[in-house]
Amino acid sequence: MTVPDIFWFLPTSGDTRYLGTSDFGRAPTTAYLREIGMAADRLGYDGMLIPTGASCLDPWVAAAALAPLTQRLKLLVALRTSVQGPTVSARQAAALDEALGGRLLLNVVPGGDPRELAADGVFFDHDDRYENANEFLTVWKRLMQGETVDFHGRHVRVEGAQNFHPGPQTPWPPLYFGGSSPAAHALAAEHVDVYLTWGEPPAAVAEKIADIRKRAQAHGRSVRFGIRLHAIVRETEAEAWAEAERLISRLTDDDIARAQANYASMDSVGQSRMAALHGGRRDRLEVAPNLWAGVGLVRGGAGTALVGDPETVAARMREYQDLGIGTFVMSGYPHLEEAIRFAELVFPLVGKDPVTLRGVAQTGGAFDVRARAAN
Repeated sequence: MTVPDIFWFLPTSGDTRYLGTSDFGRAPTTAYLREIGMAADRLGYDGMLIPTGASCLDPWVAAAALAPLTQRLKLLVALRTSVQGPTVSARQAAALDEALGGRLLLNVVPGGDPRELAADGVFFDHDDRYENANEFLTVWKRLMQGETVDFHGRHVRVEGAQNFHPGPQTPWPPLYFGGSSPAAHALAAEHVDVYLTWGEPPAAVAEKIADIRKRAQAHGRSVRFGIRLHAIVRETEAEAWAEAERLISRLTDDDIARAQANYASMDSVGQSRMAALHGGRRDRLEVAPNLWAGVGLVRGGAGTALVGDPETVAARMREYQDLGIGTFVMSGYPHLEEAIRFAELVFPLVGKDPVTLRGVAQTGGAFDVRARAAN
């Protein structure tokens, strides 16, 4: 079987050892985020997702901070089509791709929370966000290819737009994207290179892949596929499930109710699908074999984790690969220690070349990886 690409996650809104509480939180300081990025680079991860949102540090600044400290790691950075114009975004992308030596990947994010968009002065409804993203990407792609662009759309209008300094990747850095609505699938089929689904049960993932493949074929295109998951991997199944329970052990019913009410107010189809997996209930969290929805009780976005011993987690990953998944975007709490653990335990089982951990603990920051990995 083809060796998958495995990405890790940069927690730019903060990190923790327990969900739903700040008692054991780690602030998203530049020093801490650099430790995670440098560790992932040395461990042999293929890329790193840098998230976006009102609670996150700016993803472009976070990526720039990692550029001189990483050598192989590709950085998947948010291209926020609703809050910025395509011309400025094209310049940013070209400049960051140059700084990274061609290691930039872009995650197209129209946005899923109308309140957050309103705070940024954006008032699109759901389908208008995707219509705007279509126009944005149409202009942006032409700019990245060196064209001078005049475009008058319903949402985007530019006259004489240019990007004077093209980046090293042609025609543009690869575009990633995730969304579960028909409008999102239409956008993916027409524009993106890699479609990322959140970690739904395999049958649901298979349906999404089939729909996007069919839509892409109508455009004469093909799309690759990835999946966004958390991971709780320990040497035995019992240890892994005990760790999953520990992660949510400090949640109260009120914590869960408040979080679920917040997510219900969003118009994101993907978020609704995540919430429907567990319904806010602690007694229905294993939504498929070894696929645990406990993270989604209080975390928006990706809410499921693969839980188990290394052999079991690798087997579940292969099941997704059989459906067409080629990229796994993983994370775990806390992200520094779990990046090491996942690489040590799972990489050899999915065909990733073992990478020495020598030097990973000596990143020069405030955290001793070796000591924390034992906790």
